[in-house]
Amino acid sequence: MSVAGLLLAAGAGRRMGGPKSLLRDPHGVPFLDRAVGLLLDGGCATVTVVLGASAGEARALLDEAGWTADPAVDVVVADDWDEGMGASLRTGLRALSGRGDEAALVTLVDLPDVDERVLRRVLAAGRGPGALVRSTYGGEPGHPVLIGRDHWAGVVETAAGDRGARTYFRTHAPLACECGDLATGRDLDRPEDLLE
Repeated sequence: MSVAGLLLAAGAGRRMGGPKSLLRDPHGVPFLDRAVGLLLDGGCATVTVVLGASAGEARALLDEAGWTADPAVDVVVADDWDEGMGASLRTGLRALSGRGDEAALVTLVDLPDVDERVLRRVLAAGRGPGALVRSTYGGEPGHPVLIGRDHWAGVVETAAGDRGARTYFRTHAPLACECGDLATGRDLDRPEDLLE
C-alpha cells in the first residue's frame, strides 16, 4: 500500500507562546525535522508538510535540514490556518488528491514521544483505500490517524475548526489501534510541557 505522510504543523501555538512548527527539542533538533524523518522511517513513501503561522520561518527550518530538496517531501501552506486543525487537514488532503496514494498517515508536529514503532503499528492495522485507523493511548484517541483515500472527500467536507476529522469519525468509526505501550501520545500545549 502506498501511504503518504501528512504532517500538520500550521497552528500559531497560542498557549505555547509561538508556532509549534518552530520548536526544538532539548538537543536543538527542530520538531519539524524529527517529524518528517519519522514519517519516512515509519513507512510513508512521501511526506506533505502543512504550514501556516510563521510559514517562512518553518520552511527555513526544513531547508536547513535538507528536506525541501528531497523529492519525497512536499510543503504546502494552509492560507486559512487560523481557523484550526480542520483547515490544515483539508489543505493537506487536497494536496494529496492528485497523487496515487491509497492512504494518508496524519500526524502532528508536537508529539515528542511518538516514534516509528507507533507509526508502523497504525499502518499495519489498516490496508487499502478504505482504511480508517486511529491510534489510542490508554483508550484515549490520538495521533497518528490513517485515512484511506475513500474517506478523503468526506473528511475534507466535514473538517472544521479544531476538530480535524472528529466529525467524520462520528459517522465512520475508525478502528482503534492501541499504542499506549509504546508512547503517551501527548502533545505539547504549554512551554512547561517541554521540560517534562
